Amino acid sequence: MTGIEGVIKTPHSHPECVAAALEPDNLTLIRAYPVKGGVRAEIDGTRLRSIIASVDDYLMNLAIAEDVCTSASRKQRKGSE
Repeated sequence: MTGIEGVIKTPHSHPECVAAALEPDNLTLIRAYPVKGGVRAEIDGTRLRSIIASVDDYLMNLAIAEDVCTSASRKQRKGSE
């Protein structure tokens, strides 16, 4: 069976927060972790349909994580003023 591998790199202002929010979704096909200036997700699998579904879920969760982390950061800044 052929292996399928890939990487998704996305820039974020708060990569540690975003990666932590994605941690529960780190399954066997996709693993995300913070890197300087963003998040790196590594994809590895053998069934294309499963990978496509996992990437679709990951991208939706990534958008939500980014929104949550950005909102939390704004609230922290307002609270410290």
